Amino acid sequence: MLKVYSKVEPEKLLHIIFNLDEVVDRIDLIPDDNFLQVSVVRKPKGKKFKTHKHVYKHINHTEQIAQESWLVYKGKIMVYHYDIDDSSLGSHELSKGDMNITLFGGHTFEILEDDTIICEQKNGPYYGQELDKKFINDGK
Repeated sequence: MLKVYSKVEPEKLLHIIFNLDEVVDRIDLIPDDNFLQVSVVRKPKGKKFKTHKHVYKHINHTEQIAQESWLVYKGKIMVYHYDIDDSSLGSHELSKGDMNITLFGGHTFEILEDDTIICEQKNGPYYGQELDKKFINDGK
């Protein structure tokens, strides 16, 4: 697992890159105090979990940020990470089984192979691009 921290605020975790082959049992990938929660579970045949459902909660947030993850199912992408001040933190090639998680800072990705399939997950609700995004002028 690769954790990318801010150069501006060195204690602030911005991005995580993870591969499914790293899972032995269960890994909670994101600290609990974030809006997005991602865990990966590997269990043997026959393992059963207690039946449950999720309930509505009354939570009052004055601010919320969209956090997201992408799992590469097929193909390859190049992910580019940016710090909270929009400066580049570098890039990483991801392929089948790799996951990128962005908690803070900027990002983009480029498809490197035809027929690449990724699955994106993020917290909601989504109120549109105007309230959700600020574009970074990076030349990409």
